[in-house]
Amino acid sequence: MSPLSKRQFLKSLVGTAALSTWAGLDKALASAATTPPLALAQQEDFWATIRAVYPVTTDFIQLENGYYSLAAQPVMDRYLKHIQAINSVSSYYMRTRQFDDKRVSQTQLAKLLGCSPDELIITRNTTESLDTVIGGLNWKSGDEAIMAQQDYGAMLDMFKLQARRHGIVNRVVSLPNNPKSDAEIVSLYEKAITPKTRLLMVCHMVNITGQILPIRQLTDMAHKRGVEVLVDGAHAFGQLNFTMSDLGNVDYYASSLHKWLGTPLGAGILYVRRDKIAGLWPLFADSSVADTDIRKLNHTGTHPVATDLAIQDAIAFHNSIGIERKEARLRYLQRYWTDQVRHHPNITLNTPEAPARSCAIANVGIVGKTPAELAKALFEKYKLFTVAIDSPPVQGVRVTPHLYTTTAELDTFVQALKELAG
Repeated sequence: MSPLSKRQFLKSLVGTAALSTWAGLDKALASAATTPPLALAQQEDFWATIRAVYPVTTDFIQLENGYYSLAAQPVMDRYLKHIQAINSVSSYYMRTRQFDDKRVSQTQLAKLLGCSPDELIITRNTTESLDTVIGGLNWKSGDEAIMAQQDYGAMLDMFKLQARRHGIVNRVVSLPNNPKSDAEIVSLYEKAITPKTRLLMVCHMVNITGQILPIRQLTDMAHKRGVEVLVDGAHAFGQLNFTMSDLGNVDYYASSLHKWLGTPLGAGILYVRRDKIAGLWPLFADSSVADTDIRKLNHTGTHPVATDLAIQDAIAFHNSIGIERKEARLRYLQRYWTDQVRHHPNITLNTPEAPARSCAIANVGIVGKTPAELAKALFEKYKLFTVAIDSPPVQGVRVTPHLYTTTAELDTFVQALKELAG
């Protein structure tokens, strides 16, 4: 049996339908071609067309899209075809096509991020990506790492594990919910640095509050002190319009693709600057790859390769909308509801007021109610799904609208908050 070319394989088993052709989407995108993103962000008719492309539930109002957001139906259709196509030839595909196809997805992701494909690998999620770095550094007893109390809990746990295993010292700072300036944030981290500090981990966007941190300034500061920078970009990639060059000379960057890029569940990325690859130990051995090759960090064994293919479909859909439009709409939705409750005496917003310091994600609390009580009341009384965050100094529910969220749904949320706040 002669090998199938990629084109033959996809044409015969998957099909070649254009992603954008779906229930008037092409027409809506064409009509909005010359509309500035900030103006388009407020045009509900356009976003109603976008919403129609998503399989949105009618059982409740989904305001917890930060954990895992819906993939658009055209992406899901293609994903299911990938599963069927691969299943039909099984190990033949795995032995002849999977790595070449994954390289295509890897190259497209690198283009979006603004880096070389040889500096990026596809992982399962942000946690795996960050753990690959934290667990792969050649730690010595007494080495220090700096992180924030507001960082993702699994990452704090990984640093604690390195403290137990290698004797490193973890220095934890606490971020202000409403910083006065970038300089305040930079100074906070800088004061924690000592001659023994090796690594600074920072969030591009804090997952529990939505606060965007000044990554370039933090990177420049840390590098002047001889400290490497690891960025948790779980919520930034696919939500914010940036490339790696905008962030300075970051050493390591990690993100998930099933949050804001819209891939099926179980995809992430890890960027490692080229000169840092050799210094990382792989978590899983692969003697076939050189120490200077980033693929040494990506020995995954047999895994669901249809997800790797669907990354290309998600990127196509993402690009059809455009990151500028996407970011503008997400920021508009967040401000739409937060501006209506910001000065209520019994409502506390744990997200910075300055528009540039946040995008889709915000965190809100009500005086006299625990986060769990608030989340429960919102769901049981109003069918509004959020997630409780009870991690001082952040106490409230995280609210994450997406492109398919309507202002009418947010009106329901605002009314619920005001009623519950009294």
